[in-house]
Amino acid sequence: MKCPYCGFEESKVIDSRPTDEGERIRRRRECLKCAKRFTTYEVIETVPIVVIKKDKSRQTFDRNKLLNGLLRACEKRPVSIDTLERVVDEIETMLQNSLDREVPSSLIGTYAMEKLKNIDEVAYVRFASVYRQFKDINTFMDELNKLVKSR
Repeated sequence: MKCPYCGFEESKVIDSRPTDEGERIRRRRECLKCAKRFTTYEVIETVPIVVIKKDKSRQTFDRNKLLNGLLRACEKRPVSIDTLERVVDEIETMLQNSLDREVPSSLIGTYAMEKLKNIDEVAYVRFASVYRQFKDINTFMDELNKLVKSR
């Protein structure tokens, strides 16, 4: 870290404390040349995830859209909002940990369906019916049969 006073590139950390509910770290440093003290802040760099929609348009990932879709699928079901928040957190973490900065919306839908399948089967079928755009009762029944066989 370069000293703001003399430009020397070496300093020692005197004190470190989290700020902003753990989002940043405040560090007090001392220059090893001029002995003056200064403060730096360390922040996690986040690169936005871009979602490629079915029509090939692109937009920034919005966790609220995913949460709203899951809420609609779980309407009148015994699934807590905390559970759905955790699912969205897990999906967002999976996306952040992947090396791809652009992900197809189909991948996000697949992740959501996998998570819902383990939480509530009715919510899973509801989500799948919208996500997979069931054309008729036969495609709906096919999905139900797959669900029954997987038990």
